[in-house]
Amino acid sequence: MTRREAREQILSLIYEAEFQTDCPFPELYETTVRELPMEEDPYVRSVFLGMEDRLPELDEDIDSHAVGWKPERLAKMSRAIMRLALYEMRYSEDVPAPVAINEAVELAKRFDDDKAPSFINGILNAVAHDRGYIPETGKTE
Repeated sequence: MTRREAREQILSLIYEAEFQTDCPFPELYETTVRELPMEEDPYVRSVFLGMEDRLPELDEDIDSHAVGWKPERLAKMSRAIMRLALYEMRYSEDVPAPVAINEAVELAKRFDDDKAPSFINGILNAVAHDRGYIPETGKTE
């Protein structure tokens, strides 16, 4: 499985978790692998399960940079895409911030609203610059 395919599976799981709020991530992962045509993958497992306890800090980054947007107004898919990208920026040593942002924009083009890619790009770039994941002189576009 390619990393892009893995990200699509992770995104699907994150999005599903938005609706299965009473289901722990490990249970959701196991059920999905067992009942759907989803391949078991170590990267998917690691990232998805690693996100469960880190959602509050990921959401804080999103919410603090989504100026003028109340958290409940953000589309669930947009939030899921940004959570994945921020998790990769913070915790996946082999995923540079520009790659995580680019992949998030590509996911948004495929699975989100027409306006979502630029919105997601703006928020993720702001977080990446504020957190020092990308030097101020760096560009991701």
